[in-house]
Amino acid sequence: MKRVLFLAIGMFALGFDAYIIAGLIPGISETYNKSAYQVGQAVSIFTLFYAISAPLFASILTGRPIKKVLLISMLIFGIANALSALSPNFSVFLISRAIAGIGAGLFSPLAVAGSTMLVPIDKKGRAMGLTIGGMSMGTVLGVPIGLYIASIFTWQFAMWVVVILSGIAAITILKFLPHIPVSAPPAIRERLAMFIDKRVTVTVLITFFASIASLGLYTYLSPLLQELTSTKDITIYLWSWGLGGLFGSFLIGYLLDYFKKPKVLTVMILLTLTGSIICIPLVIQLSMVKYVPFFIWGAMGWASQAPQQHILLSYQPKQGSAVVALHSSMNYLGSAMGATLGGIVISMGMGTMSLIYFAIFSMGISLSLQFYSMKNNFSIIHTNRILDK
Repeated sequence: MKRVLFLAIGMFALGFDAYIIAGLIPGISETYNKSAYQVGQAVSIFTLFYAISAPLFASILTGRPIKKVLLISMLIFGIANALSALSPNFSVFLISRAIAGIGAGLFSPLAVAGSTMLVPIDKKGRAMGLTIGGMSMGTVLGVPIGLYIASIFTWQFAMWVVVILSGIAAITILKFLPHIPVSAPPAIRERLAMFIDKRVTVTVLITFFASIASLGLYTYLSPLLQELTSTKDITIYLWSWGLGGLFGSFLIGYLLDYFKKPKVLTVMILLTLTGSIICIPLVIQLSMVKYVPFFIWGAMGWASQAPQQHILLSYQPKQGSAVVALHSSMNYLGSAMGATLGGIVISMGMGTMSLIYFAIFSMGISLSLQFYSMKNNFSIIHTNRILDK
């Protein structure tokens, strides 16, 4: 498991960068004289290009040395964040976020799939949990610290911290990560089978709608809390969400290895996540209790990733990196969609409280698909027969 830590360091840098923008929206808005809605689209662009690049590069780079690809992707990610810090105008800033999304989309799914190749089969759940936990740790530690740095200096200084973290991750991978076995590139027939496998389609759609609710709502946490509590200091709420994410992402690996029922765990996670979102406006005025929904929200949002990836790997064991990339793509595509729709809601003057209702509706769709997947015993026999013809 020690070797998996080297991948978790890179994921830490990704987590720091992916979620810090939500807290830096006021500063970026002031620098470029843009509205919160317009700056929020920087999150959408990052996640959209992540979503596009993840499955694309997973197919193109299949069979290439994993260590080399991880190193290159981290360097791309670091350079893009340097460009974000140096952007002379908002257009260049958006371009830099797109490039950063490409680097993250290349690194993240390959790191998760690679972590399972570094451990025995009975520890795969913990390996995925630790790798994903690196990203959640980047959120729980990096985001509040980054916001604190930005409050003392500037938001650009916080972006330079991401660049430094990327450099450390790249050096660590180069010096200490062992060479990970490379599987032979899958045939076109096998790749096609993955995309038309009904089980895979339903599983990634479950993640897609859950991400619209969870990550989309997170993007506009600052204006939401300002409407509900009139506070502009969201740091403690981010700490609660991040601590929950750290707890959930590490615990879920052990639960997966112990219970070995990822679909049952997913149902419990989605139900709890929905309940936490519902409770946000209900308890927001109740002293310390108001932080509990954010902790649970973070825990369940991060914990939902590993079971879904575990399920997909069981469906497509020969295409681990490709199927994990597809899942990551849908996760971030859901985030981009949530951020975009949330921005539209805010720009129309409907109030950020409407984001809560929309998130609950999206979670309802995700849960319905999950129950459907458990009720129906999907089979790919018919799919294979079609491909054989």
